[in-house]
Amino acid sequence: MKQFFLSVPLLMLLACQSPKPKPGTTAETVETADPHSFSNPALASVQHLDLDIVVDFDKKQLGGKASWKIENKGKASEIIFDDNGLSVSKITLDADEKETSFTYGTGQEYLGKALKVAILPETKTVHIYYSTGKDASALQWLNPQQTAGKKKPYLFTQSQSIAARSWIPCQDSPGIRFTYNAKVTVPKDLLALMSAENPQEKNNTGVYEFKQTHAIPSYLMALAVGDIVFKAVDNRTGVYAEPSVLEKAAWEFADMGKMVHAAEKLYGPYRWGRYDLLVLPPSFPFGGMENPNLTFITPTILAGDRSLVSIICHELAHSWSGNLVTNATWNDFWLNEGFTNYFERRIDEEIFGRKEAEMQEVFARHALDEAIKDMGADSKDTHLKTDYTGRNPDEGTNDIAYEKGFFFLRSIEQAVGRKQFDAFLRGYFDSHAFGSVTTAQFVDYLNKHLIKNDTVLADKIRINDWVYGPGIPSNVVSVGAERFRAIDGLLAGWRRTGVATGLSKQIVSSNEKRYFISQLPAELTVAQMAALDKEFNFTASHNTDVQLAWYTLAIRHQYTAADARIKAYLLENGRMWHIIPLYKEMMTTPEGLKKAKAIYQLARPNYHPMTYLAIDKLLK
Repeated sequence: MKQFFLSVPLLMLLACQSPKPKPGTTAETVETADPHSFSNPALASVQHLDLDIVVDFDKKQLGGKASWKIENKGKASEIIFDDNGLSVSKITLDADEKETSFTYGTGQEYLGKALKVAILPETKTVHIYYSTGKDASALQWLNPQQTAGKKKPYLFTQSQSIAARSWIPCQDSPGIRFTYNAKVTVPKDLLALMSAENPQEKNNTGVYEFKQTHAIPSYLMALAVGDIVFKAVDNRTGVYAEPSVLEKAAWEFADMGKMVHAAEKLYGPYRWGRYDLLVLPPSFPFGGMENPNLTFITPTILAGDRSLVSIICHELAHSWSGNLVTNATWNDFWLNEGFTNYFERRIDEEIFGRKEAEMQEVFARHALDEAIKDMGADSKDTHLKTDYTGRNPDEGTNDIAYEKGFFFLRSIEQAVGRKQFDAFLRGYFDSHAFGSVTTAQFVDYLNKHLIKNDTVLADKIRINDWVYGPGIPSNVVSVGAERFRAIDGLLAGWRRTGVATGLSKQIVSSNEKRYFISQLPAELTVAQMAALDKEFNFTASHNTDVQLAWYTLAIRHQYTAADARIKAYLLENGRMWHIIPLYKEMMTTPEGLKKAKAIYQLARPNYHPMTYLAIDKLLK
């Protein structure tokens, strides 16, 4: 996932100890204490899901049957599922569908409640008949006006971190994996897609069947329904989008095939069959979501010049780090995102060159420094191995997991050399394929297969400082970018002369413009902003990264010439971490707060629940 914010006593480390998963098994579970799931897979766990649901846009409801094949390894008298707001009408067992009893545990904030189903030692299948609630956190129902085409409704899901339980009764832990088949019935003029093998065109029945043959965790369950069409990029990659967006998206993502080949060259074959993208409506709250076979992607990266497509490298990298080898609990989240940021930048380097990767590393260090500053250098939330017990695990979706994780891996690479580290990572992905891993398991693997009792190397890498310690260890790699050093010189010249003419011909790429804006002086005047805007046309940019950087400055320095574009940006864009910083900046002055509330009143109906709940809390 790209991207969103992230404590770790020894107690959690011990609680998360578990045996290494058997690689390649399609229904593997990792017996680990997950504080964000009520399930107890050590006694009874799910293995395969047969889902049969109907999508009702009038009621804004999914309803049907979830049939779970289970393994009752402990000969238990009950199996426990996670449930958040579902309405369960009945539950039956096995082929004869004999009805059984079920009870609920006490509801808890964020987690919902335990659904406890009575079973027998010999029970093989549990059938749960249910429907979703009106406030299901995973579901966003869009009316036609909220789509690009403005004619037909749209539905998409966002299951990560623990929202799958709001649309499917499941054992909602990333340490529990299962295969699935699904039958989804939708209005006949719409297409349904899932995180599975997908159709490429609508049929005349509105009934679609799906198969996911690889074991995945529940947070990778995904569904989208809408007026969607498809265009191939090459023989195993393609783009889904609304008709009015498709050609633009297919052009923007023309290098998808090259990205897959570059990833395979680094860390082995892509194991999921097809790699397709679905461009969602603007309310999608993230940059992307790595649903297997079908990455969900924000339309905000359709800049028209392919300047923002490196986000695809991130979501593609998740096909190895996250989807293939998964964090066992959300307290191990860095195993997904730190690895993926490292892998993403290696793909970027293969495709776009070392200079591009260097610029991204500089931004990464800036982001990490800001995260440490915000949380406090001694905060346990700056550990890589965290403890979000009693809190929403979404709080851990921050630059500690992403960027501290990245810099830990870069520091290992620097300590042992790229060739040796690449071989180590390839072995890690292969040996843990289709399994879920705890931080303790990764550390054990790192010690056994890379450090190998070499005390000098261990002292050089300093695992404990990175994983179980706060802040940024002193052995972090230094970063720098040749292009940014050149821009520093141009900035110095501009500050001496005040002349902006010609700068736009020397500062060209998206990252170069972002850096230039980030280094502008704190005492910037409105007249200087106007001169720079005339030279670069920043206010009218279609590059959302540039817009975010520039609009933040515009708010800070009362550059009112950008007000109309800022308002339009906040109304049209639902990507959380591209809009929340602007609302925060507005809130620093009474007049800005008034503007923020007025814009938000108009924009809120178009935002995803995750987005508007965060902004509600901010503005209260």
